[in-house]
Amino acid sequence: MATAPPPPHPARPAGTATTAQNLRGIAWMVAAMAAFAIEDALVKRVARELPIAQVLMLFGAGGAAIFGVVGWRHRTPLFQAAVLSRAMQVRAVFELTGRLFYVLAIALTPLSSATAILQATPVLVVLGGWIWFHEVVGWRRWCAVIVGLGGVLIVLRPASDDFSWLSLLTVIGLIGFAGRDLASRAVPRQLATHHLGFYGFLTVMVAGGLYALVERRPFAMPGGSVQPLLAAACMVGVLAYAALMKAMRTGDIATVTPFRYTRLLFGVGLGVVLFDEVVSACMALGGAVILAAGWLIAWDGMRRQPRARGDTEALPERPAQ
Repeated sequence: MATAPPPPHPARPAGTATTAQNLRGIAWMVAAMAAFAIEDALVKRVARELPIAQVLMLFGAGGAAIFGVVGWRHRTPLFQAAVLSRAMQVRAVFELTGRLFYVLAIALTPLSSATAILQATPVLVVLGGWIWFHEVVGWRRWCAVIVGLGGVLIVLRPASDDFSWLSLLTVIGLIGFAGRDLASRAVPRQLATHHLGFYGFLTVMVAGGLYALVERRPFAMPGGSVQPLLAAACMVGVLAYAALMKAMRTGDIATVTPFRYTRLLFGVGLGVVLFDEVVSACMALGGAVILAAGWLIAWDGMRRQPRARGDTEALPERPAQ
């Protein structure tokens, strides 16, 4: 499943985190990416036993229940007027698209290739920020956008004989997640992590219900071997979400964010070990190109940060989100 961004909050001035804070943020980010990769593997395994629509609905219900308990413990109402804001509505549409098509991708295509393509999300976020938020995009980031999209084409190999149209499921999911990330920038500040988590997992339930109309497979009672896997997927997904929130709020964004790309290593590794997938030369090359594009975006963000703590002169562009 895909990673969700943190809600907007007062940001720490760029470059002010200590080395210890950045190291903790990096550790949280790596842990989050490992957990998301494990979640993907668990969902793929469960989807072999149950209809995909049922997997989505059960997974969404489990995650929403956990975040609902978190909200109850925080004594904050899950429903607020801000939930009906336009930003949340747009976010829900993109979340539904991303969740549905990415789950279809990891269920029907190799986990390693789906994970590789998904790493192009930050590239599309940069492009969307330029289109919808009129953000300044320098030539380095334009190069990264072009290189990153080229890496996706290398993984897909649309002109080859063994091209599978199912690979486009990941591309649609990628567009959904990028749109969700962009919409999240406008989410009202009073909505906390557990609010976004609760409604995000509810969206997964809705996606499952809609896909059930298309899949038309009868639901089955989860067997004894599937129940613990599904419960583990819910728990790991919630922990991954929480670790991501912690990472994004601990160190400098430009320092911590590049470690999102460790998800590719975990995803490909799990695909090879658990599902006997073979990493082709084109997939390895395309993944490397996508990683290079992401690191170029991150490097450009770090380059634009104040060079030292206490620097008061701001550089022209904001760090990459």
